[in-house]
Amino acid sequence: MTAVELISNTIPPLRTSDTVRKALDRMNEFKLYHLPIVNETQYLGLVSEEELMEARDLEIAIGALPLALLNSFTFENAHIYEVIRLFSQLQLSVVPVLDQQKNYLGLISINNLLNFTVDLYSVNEPGGIIVLSISNRNNSLAHMSQIVEADNAQILSSYINSFQDSTKLEVTLKINKTELSGIVASFERYDYEVKAVFNNSSQDDSSMDRFNSFMNYLNV
Repeated sequence: MTAVELISNTIPPLRTSDTVRKALDRMNEFKLYHLPIVNETQYLGLVSEEELMEARDLEIAIGALPLALLNSFTFENAHIYEVIRLFSQLQLSVVPVLDQQKNYLGLISINNLLNFTVDLYSVNEPGGIIVLSISNRNNSLAHMSQIVEADNAQILSSYINSFQDSTKLEVTLKINKTELSGIVASFERYDYEVKAVFNNSSQDDSSMDRFNSFMNYLNV
């Protein structure tokens, strides 16, 4: 997936003629602490809520303020991993998207990214989770898939954590069934170290309740 596919059409950018009050109200409306400033299609930069809060006159146009705008953006054909990197490294709440001529196309909000991540890792799909600790020389997802599929199940999503100064990797598998005892036994039979098992059943899924509450909060 590329950046242009995650653009939100519901959050308009700011103009230099907009007042500080309007900018702060828009940030509050969309639960953001950054917004892009755009004139026509020219992207000028990101303004932060923290900087706007320092303005003494809320009715002054933001273009009249000596703002230290962030020149952060991504191009429309950038991979979603590049977008995630920008959010993480720069602690942004939005990432502007530009075309190859640096015309403003729209923005990706942290909410867009969260919804994408939910789909990417099949968070809302019923199933269970197995966390394995393996050697970085024994990282065969194909073999793990064979073990899971032998129990008439499928891997819905997976991701790997690496650790500094360690030859071990942590592999997290989301599987489309909640009864995982047979799969766990198979992994142990093949000398995989099973670090944790989470059975996300609909009868006892407090973690999903907490996640849904968090999503509802973001969409207030």
